[in-house]
Amino acid sequence: MNVSNSLFDFHPDWLAHTLASASSDLPETKHQLPDGTQVSRKANGVLWLTPPAGRENPNKEALIISAGVHGNETAPIEVLNGLVSELFAGQWQLACPALLMLGNPVAMLAGERFVDVNMNRLFNGAHSKPEYKGLPEAARARFLEEMCRQFAMAHQGLALSHYDLHTAIRPSKRERFALYPFLEGRSVPAAQCEFLLEAEVETLLLQHRESTVFSSFTATLLEAESFTVELGKVEPFGKNDLRRFRGIERALRRRFCGQPAPAVQAPFDHLTVFEVVHEILNTGPAFRFHVPDDVANFTEYQPGTVIWEDDETRYQVGTAPEAIVFPNRAVPVGQRVGLMIRAKGSFGAR
Repeated sequence: MNVSNSLFDFHPDWLAHTLASASSDLPETKHQLPDGTQVSRKANGVLWLTPPAGRENPNKEALIISAGVHGNETAPIEVLNGLVSELFAGQWQLACPALLMLGNPVAMLAGERFVDVNMNRLFNGAHSKPEYKGLPEAARARFLEEMCRQFAMAHQGLALSHYDLHTAIRPSKRERFALYPFLEGRSVPAAQCEFLLEAEVETLLLQHRESTVFSSFTATLLEAESFTVELGKVEPFGKNDLRRFRGIERALRRRFCGQPAPAVQAPFDHLTVFEVVHEILNTGPAFRFHVPDDVANFTEYQPGTVIWEDDETRYQVGTAPEAIVFPNRAVPVGQRVGLMIRAKGSFGAR
């Protein structure tokens, strides 16, 4: 029996099986590829891949790749599914251990961002809050955390990286950008900047505090080099122009194969780095947000522009222009309405 039949119950590929089994509690299933690579389907949408003993791991690394934490962000899911199909077809050999996760199968099947609650706010232990008790997405976040813990423990001594892949509903002045979780005293390694440029990601936003997104969990608790990577626009399954995602596809395939990093080349030879200068919070009934609902991420505002106010205070842009990302006025009191950011510098080829 071939690997797809064994692991995917005669469905044509990993994605088809994951959607067909979206609400199922599947047992762990194991298979060995013809080249000796071990494949373990830990649960629906979760594959743990281990190269055969003795195969060289030139980059001495282990990779966690996740997509579909938001179910309607389909392009990265299709990219990851395509890479799995290539591996299973013997088109290339895996050099490093890899944990691959399709985060929210039920939301993927529904074509929705989430079903009950935004799953990318449930990590770093947030899934245990009383308000999320009994919700399937909280249980899934807890399970994904545990899988990551086990994977990290199994591969101590290897450099661990996690890329959580997304696309966005909101337009963006910068189509592809990555977010680097906050960890006190940590700076972004040059090799990670080069990987982002290889993936045709030209913008990096440094987070200003620990958060409850998936990449913050792996960075904070597992000491991984973790990134949330925004790769373009939300489209339904089958409607993505995957040519626009060739950068991340090539970059991940190269990492899976253990090949050396290519030289940074134009036009993707310059990574602009932003930092957060202000977090906008909904302060209550008097809160007034002066940013239009349809504004694009990275829209720039000039010095003196009033961004928000209430009856006691207001925030206006300082002496240099600032841009906004993730604006959303429809959040509960106390939650984040958006971030004001400013260019901090850049990373170019070494």
